[in-house]
Amino acid sequence: MQATRLTLMCHARTVAQKLACFPTNEPLEMDWQSAKGSRCRQFKGTPRLLCGPELRTRQTAELFGDGVEIVAALADCDFGRWKGASLDDLQTSEPEMLQAWLNDPTSASHGGESVAQLGERVAAWLNTLEATPGHIVAITHPFVIRAALMQVLQGAAFNQIDVEPLSAIELRFNGRWRLRLMGTDPEGTH
Repeated sequence: MQATRLTLMCHARTVAQKLACFPTNEPLEMDWQSAKGSRCRQFKGTPRLLCGPELRTRQTAELFGDGVEIVAALADCDFGRWKGASLDDLQTSEPEMLQAWLNDPTSASHGGESVAQLGERVAAWLNTLEATPGHIVAITHPFVIRAALMQVLQGAAFNQIDVEPLSAIELRFNGRWRLRLMGTDPEGTH
């Protein structure tokens, strides 16, 4: 039986990410049209290519090839009325609501989707892939990737982490430890 291989990739950088704002349906910051297909040889064979419905994921997916399937379950978290708002502005205008949302995964202070609801959506999608052999590349969002990682790592996480030779992972501490998955975007590394 062939295994299911899922590669989750974050979309390319947007202005909203650069400005630390909650996303809207914004385009990529880069000139993606001239880079169409530029990463199509990144993977061996021809993986099944999926992406979320937002403009930024569709544009990023075109870097990897044609025949992209749009999957609603890969949509970004619904941030409700916080769409487009900066974290700095929310720390001033709605500090209690922002803190509640950061501390409680069931909170949807913004009127959109809670982190727990996002996790349930992503878990249901992952379950549908369990009987899908072959390589799947899914272009999606940081929140969706985090939700998928939380599904995989729950329980006995230690034995569910594969560390390949010469692989690297970065942990950063700024009041709390954070895991950083390193990308290949030279402008996105700080």
